[in-house]
Amino acid sequence: MNVNAPWLRHYGNVPQHLDYPDCSMAGLVLEAVKKSPDTVAYDFFSTRATYGDFAEKIDRCARALAAMGIGPGQRVTICMPNTPQAVVMFYALNLIGAVANMVHPLSAEEELVFYINSSKSTAALTLDQFYPKFSAIMARTSLRALIVAGVDDGLGGLRKPAYRLTKGRKIKRVKTGGKVIRWGDFIRNGESYGAPYIFPGKGDDLAAILYSGGTSGRTKGILLTNLNFNALAMQTAAAGNCIVPGHVMLAIMPVFHGFGLGVCIHTMFISGVSGILVPQFSVASYAALLKKYKPHYIAGVPTLFEALLRIDKLDGLDMSQLEGVFSGGDSLSIELKRKVDAFLKAHGARVQIREGYGLTESVTANCLTPRDFHKEGSIGIPYPDMFFKIVRPGTQEMVPYGEVGEICITGPTLMKGYAESPEETAQVLQTHPDGRRWLHTGDLGSMDEDGFVYFRQRLKRMIISSGYSIYPSQIENVIDAHEKVLTSCVIGVPDPYKMQKVKAFVVLRDGEKATDEIKASILAHCKKNIAKYALPYEIEYRDALPKTLVGKVAYTVLEQEEADKLKASGE
Repeated sequence: MNVNAPWLRHYGNVPQHLDYPDCSMAGLVLEAVKKSPDTVAYDFFSTRATYGDFAEKIDRCARALAAMGIGPGQRVTICMPNTPQAVVMFYALNLIGAVANMVHPLSAEEELVFYINSSKSTAALTLDQFYPKFSAIMARTSLRALIVAGVDDGLGGLRKPAYRLTKGRKIKRVKTGGKVIRWGDFIRNGESYGAPYIFPGKGDDLAAILYSGGTSGRTKGILLTNLNFNALAMQTAAAGNCIVPGHVMLAIMPVFHGFGLGVCIHTMFISGVSGILVPQFSVASYAALLKKYKPHYIAGVPTLFEALLRIDKLDGLDMSQLEGVFSGGDSLSIELKRKVDAFLKAHGARVQIREGYGLTESVTANCLTPRDFHKEGSIGIPYPDMFFKIVRPGTQEMVPYGEVGEICITGPTLMKGYAESPEETAQVLQTHPDGRRWLHTGDLGSMDEDGFVYFRQRLKRMIISSGYSIYPSQIENVIDAHEKVLTSCVIGVPDPYKMQKVKAFVVLRDGEKATDEIKASILAHCKKNIAKYALPYEIEYRDALPKTLVGKVAYTVLEQEEADKLKASGE
């Protein structure tokens, strides 16, 4: 049996069980407000709000929503980067029992139409710079109100006019009226509202909709409850075993992503931590933020940590204050972990980078590398109250310890289901003979006898070549270990004889020239460490790998490029 169970060893004194309150997300945050009203809740371009200020802003926004006619169960789309208005709106909706529909602000017009109409959103919040997209689609959506905010709405003092005179000059001022209202006017409209508006939310109430490709790759809304988010936040704080009220989190991961919303926002706010809200990531700003704020916690996808290794402005940076460095959202290669750990140590940090694993269907992380111990290649041990089992793909039959199969998860963070997709919900949420409802992740992995979990590959990403099963991530680990390689991505290319053949895309370290000699050296390195049937037939240099909107390596883009090449050549 390979389900983590009571005999699982304790690492770092992390409890196996927590007691979750039957309340709303906003309710749990307001408990943190009572404990630390004068602690800084967030910092946005040096404009700060204490937890007391934050609670007041949430209440004013909730009153304004009620004045607009929005109440329990109604959906409102938040199409924002990490700004104060985004987090205030998120918790205000929760306070009145409404549902936050979280959408990427760089979504295309047709994507916005889908997100808004599929969620049946009655209102939306966006930045003024994204207004033109909404203006073009409003007539085709269910929206009856559009709240438009500016970055300057989250600034205070002299920073507000300074922004308008600099970056704000490039953004056309939105004409209000009809369905369109500015943030400030929206908030003021609620000041005279006197009817009851706070909803006594329960754990099982729907709280938010996030989006993912699910098992079919077709975008679907993921229905998540108060309990899902509250459990995730409490589990992360417990498993992190390093969270201290008043300490600083660099919140770079976006609010429309499970990792950003669940870890960088909700975990932070229920724990009394101070968050640095970063609306847009760049390598240059990353260096400045690290130097200015000296955060105690950093969380991001692996590509964010690759960027950390590239920064040439960090000489003399003291990172000894770091208490937690967390990677999630995508697989962290063994080689990248080694490089980041070496970087952290060289800059005075006494912590390792800790990898988590999870899916949006369970909010985000469900297991994590222990604080002071790791097994190479492992994604850690399960969170409190989260159980893992490994089954033969396509079945509910468990495999022995160490054997690769499909990762299944159960626990309090499992989604209600996919919106309007009962068939696919039934495929991924299955009741097993033990009576528990298990999430079939579509990921391949294994578990050892100590309860450590090992991620291998997305089932759909596995390459089948001449009957052999090939795991791209294993080949990427080998290539990334080459001294001249920064990162790589491996895909399967259709082949009439082998079914698929292996191709590698490689980004070299800064300063290295893309020569045939290096390519030959990489291939020789592969031959020493990879079985012959799994060797890349081609290595292609890239200046950078394509990324998804949340920073994951978009291997499907590379697959499509190769498919287009084959189609054009007539093969």
